[in-house]
Amino acid sequence: MCVAVPVQALAADPLPSWNDGPVKQSIIDFVTRSTTEGSPGFIPPEERIATFDNDGTLWQEQPVVQGVFLKEQVEALVKEDASLARKQPFKAVLEGDLALLSTMDEPELMALFAATHKGKTQEAFAAEARAFFQSARHPKFGAPYTQLAYAPMLELLQYLRAHGFQTWISSGGGTDFMRVISEDTYGIPPQQVIGSDLRVRFDDGGGHAVLRREAKVDHVNDKAGKPVGIGQHIGLRPVFAAGNVRSGGDIQMLQYTKEQPRPGFTLLINHDDAEREFAYQEKDDASLKAARVGGWTVVSMRQDWKRIFPEGR
Repeated sequence: MCVAVPVQALAADPLPSWNDGPVKQSIIDFVTRSTTEGSPGFIPPEERIATFDNDGTLWQEQPVVQGVFLKEQVEALVKEDASLARKQPFKAVLEGDLALLSTMDEPELMALFAATHKGKTQEAFAAEARAFFQSARHPKFGAPYTQLAYAPMLELLQYLRAHGFQTWISSGGGTDFMRVISEDTYGIPPQQVIGSDLRVRFDDGGGHAVLRREAKVDHVNDKAGKPVGIGQHIGLRPVFAAGNVRSGGDIQMLQYTKEQPRPGFTLLINHDDAEREFAYQEKDDASLKAARVGGWTVVSMRQDWKRIFPEGR
């Protein structure tokens, strides 16, 4: 559930789970400039668009939550057709552990979505996703995945909204999968979620009008697909964007946000806290290199965050 920060706490310290330092101060300075009329950095309210990646940016991604959900779906599918256990990518998913799911990129996950969910209605899929979130627990932390949203990022979302920003998710994960939990977890309504999608078709053959999912990927909202999805759904460039280090999947969204007539604020989460969460890097350091070139603000989870998860989770 989305953790609300009292208004008085926001006034005293808008980001209480962030350690004082240049990263926290740079966020506050940007919000102050962009919302102060007469300031050279003032941004009109209608242009205050903030986009956030989901996995690894707003909540943990070891394992990728959608990957765990898909593994359960594949297991159910194999019970109906045992021959699938000998075919890829089903075989790899079934034989692998959760670490395998954490290494899969978004196109691979969406291909599995296409195979496991073809023909299902949007309502049926949403019901399956809700059931998953009610029962699934993280293998390390033992908590529901929705309780593993990052406390500092929940505060940041609320801080931005308190200053007139629209907060959107722009993630490589499945749009309909994230929409099931986006409002309760982050305070982001489902219509402000942009993700990867399967093709859907209208079906009224049974006398009941539904949207039915097809075994074809319509859009992969990862890497260069993120600015495309943002343009299609929002129609404006973000002035604030946040992503994370793992696969280089957020580089283009951050470039798109930073490089415009009014340079936006770009935030990159670096997972370097093995004790409180996880520590992992990209083999080629593509995201950190892009951050240095682009002048992005890099968050060290170990140094910049007082706590990772909400209290009492």
